[in-house]
Amino acid sequence: MFYTRPPSSPTDSKHPPETAAMPAKLNPQQLAAVKTTDQPLLVLAGAGSGKTRVITEKIAHLVRQGLPARHIAAVTFTNKAAREMKHRVGKLLDDSLSRGLRVSTFHALGLDILRAEHKALGYKAGITLFDEQDRLALLRNLISHSMAQCDIDQVDQYNARIGQWKNAFITPEQALATADTGTDNLLPAATLYEAFNRSLKAYNAVDFDDLILLPVLLFQHHAEVREKWQNRIRYLLVDEYQDTNLTQYQLVKWLAGPLGRFTVVGDDDQSIYAWRGAHPENISQLQNDYPRLQVIKLEQNYRSSGRILKVANQLIANNPHSFEKKLWSTLGFGDPLRVLSHNNDQTEARQVVAEIVHHRFRTGGNYGDYAILYRGNHQSRLFEHELRENNVPYFISGSTSFFAHGEVKDVLAYLRLLVNPGDDAAFLRIVNTPRREIGPTTLEKLGAYANERQISLFDACSEFGLQQRLSDKSAERLQQFCDGILATARRIEQEDSFQVIRQLLEKINYQQWLQENSNTPAAAERRMNNVYELIDWLQRIANSENDGEKSLADVIAKVMLLDILDRQQDDEAGDQVSLMTLHAAKGLEFPHVFLIGMEENLLPHQNSIETGNIEEERRLAYVGITRAQQTLTFSYCTHRKRYGDISATEPSRFLAELPEDDLEWANRKQLPPEEIKQRGKASLAQLKAMLG
Repeated sequence: MFYTRPPSSPTDSKHPPETAAMPAKLNPQQLAAVKTTDQPLLVLAGAGSGKTRVITEKIAHLVRQGLPARHIAAVTFTNKAAREMKHRVGKLLDDSLSRGLRVSTFHALGLDILRAEHKALGYKAGITLFDEQDRLALLRNLISHSMAQCDIDQVDQYNARIGQWKNAFITPEQALATADTGTDNLLPAATLYEAFNRSLKAYNAVDFDDLILLPVLLFQHHAEVREKWQNRIRYLLVDEYQDTNLTQYQLVKWLAGPLGRFTVVGDDDQSIYAWRGAHPENISQLQNDYPRLQVIKLEQNYRSSGRILKVANQLIANNPHSFEKKLWSTLGFGDPLRVLSHNNDQTEARQVVAEIVHHRFRTGGNYGDYAILYRGNHQSRLFEHELRENNVPYFISGSTSFFAHGEVKDVLAYLRLLVNPGDDAAFLRIVNTPRREIGPTTLEKLGAYANERQISLFDACSEFGLQQRLSDKSAERLQQFCDGILATARRIEQEDSFQVIRQLLEKINYQQWLQENSNTPAAAERRMNNVYELIDWLQRIANSENDGEKSLADVIAKVMLLDILDRQQDDEAGDQVSLMTLHAAKGLEFPHVFLIGMEENLLPHQNSIETGNIEEERRLAYVGITRAQQTLTFSYCTHRKRYGDISATEPSRFLAELPEDDLEWANRKQLPPEEIKQRGKASLAQLKAMLG
């Protein structure tokens, strides 16, 4: 298949989190966390301490104690974590006992609440969800047509600010009230925020942040709805609690009620998402809001050697803590942690790859046992080159899905609307793509009218009542767009579907649109090639011999299921070295970890140094260290190429914070002759494999 799979770990099937040496019975702290049900509970779960097991065992315990599964909800941050949780609960409870259990992400729970309570919020059924590209497109449209006080070149900053406001539980009215009181001029952003939310409401749409904010506002202003959901969810479990933002904390409080019927599990030492709104202070805030809060610490680690944990503990001790915690392990003390220094980044990549080749040859391990972790995605390029040169298979976490490209989403939106004119999300994406001079004011009036009539946007375009609210030109443009869609849909039923689709793209001058909206001609060409690739692939699905010829509607339905197919392939990445950022590595574990770029301005990052946010960078390094099970190697350069120039660099301050007795500075001494001989054999074996 031609698309790139979403981020996953090639080692998930071999090294899933929290499995190494996990005992058959719960340890005393885990057992206490499972059995504490009569008061609010905070479980401080250190890295590799079995937090997911505690959550799933607690769900089973609650059910066995008589609480029906339909009254229990467990929330986390990723679909993958939710699937893992469901799978583990399935091993503890049979289907009859687990029926109705809610295990989902925060945002999926929020969407369920919005769909169930849309009338209370003034929405009609079938709420449309705007993704990041839809959101940016709407903001640009608003700025271009009606927001003269906003600078179109700052749309990304406005978008980020609106997201920050929503995550901090600040409404447009509150943002406007305080926008002109500070030193920063936030009035344009606040005005845009208000217009943006008004347009979303008119389109019967919400964005990703609204999935938390709107349920909180709903519960705040509608006591009867709040009580209904508190009766529905009688016990709440929250995973990765340290990653919650202020709005998510409000949602937890409303759902758990004044009695605090919850267990939250988190680790303040692994809070690494402040840049996207996470508020680690939510952990200490619990004590203020729930005086009866019980705190249980999970400090036994089932993942790493004792020496790795000693080093991690000493590093993170430099951060202030509301709760003290110290990881320990019974897995043996382990080897010293190695530190490699290099003259430049090319040498760094060459030596790290050589280390992996040599170690695998000497130990007989798998490529999937190794991970190369780094602060920024740009650091992977040289390692990719060296891995390819040495014929070492690798996997990069975080690569972009084919279906995330804007041009692919555009064409799919056209096809979705052709087979289902009632698809409001598809309508909004393409009604002005390419530009048809249909502005946000027109679309806002269209959305408001469709809401009143409880019909789709497409159907509303043809109604006489809408034409009374729009100018003749606006009504005519909408009607022309709809007539074109209907005419194309009729042709698709009668002619060669994919030939008609290609002719449609020519008629609307889509290639010219890409050329006008791409940074370079080469980028426009790549984007158009993606479109051709999409159409060719859809045609192959339609003509598949296995199932017979399919209609376009059947093909589109199959495409919409691709995310399910992706999930089924999560563990099929094979035996490959993992390359990923430290953020992407959180929650994973590997026998052998290389933590590269341990330099000032990289880790800690320059932006964090300038803003005084060293504590989060230290937590990021801590996360990297605690991914390692058996061996850990740090790497830094004395010189590194940046923006075309070679600059001198300094070792990271974090290296100086580690216990000297537990580090081995490998490059400071000559390798013994026997090891040189072994490395020669490894290189020879690798060469033979390449030739073979």
